[in-house]
Amino acid sequence: MKLLSSLCIPANYFEPGYDIIIHDLDYVCPFSAKLFHTFYPLITAFLNNPNSASSKHLQVIFRQQIQPWHPSSTLTHEAGLAVLKLAPEKFWPFSAALFAKQKEFFDVSVVNEKRNDTYVRLAKIGAEVGVDEGAMLKLLKISDQPDKDGNLNIGNGVTTDMKLMVKAARVVGTHVTPTVFFDGVEERSISSSFTREQWEEWLQKNVV
Repeated sequence: MKLLSSLCIPANYFEPGYDIIIHDLDYVCPFSAKLFHTFYPLITAFLNNPNSASSKHLQVIFRQQIQPWHPSSTLTHEAGLAVLKLAPEKFWPFSAALFAKQKEFFDVSVVNEKRNDTYVRLAKIGAEVGVDEGAMLKLLKISDQPDKDGNLNIGNGVTTDMKLMVKAARVVGTHVTPTVFFDGVEERSISSSFTREQWEEWLQKNVV
């Protein structure tokens, strides 16, 4: 039983005999939220079912997918990365809380907001699920001063992780969110409109 996020997985973590479901999701994509709200409670119950033999051989991975035409997508996924650094076990609960409030981070909702103020709101969502709010905000905030060498594009405490995440996404080539992969192959039969019953049927048919 594995409920994981992509950047906290060591290279050797994919164990033989496991089926792997990977979700490429964007925090400000309404269709990603729709899939997540259906899938997350279902898969949590499925993985924690002691009577299900198949659940013991499944890894479920949330792979963050930035959609750059929504500028706040970057900021929300930076928040996800901060949670992974501080409290990776809180990543899925944080994602659920953020998806529940995603409209607060849509274009119109943030257009007049300063970047660091958006980070403040994201850190408060982290605090709701038990992440250290101060530590999270420290990782996210951008200084208004150049560094000691005079550089102005200084980034924040998750910029290096963000670069790795974007690089990985470019290799995979995912464009549409949500996109679901099963054992390395895009599963095009699954869409955001999948109902709980359709997910249950799909899991019973495919997860062995």
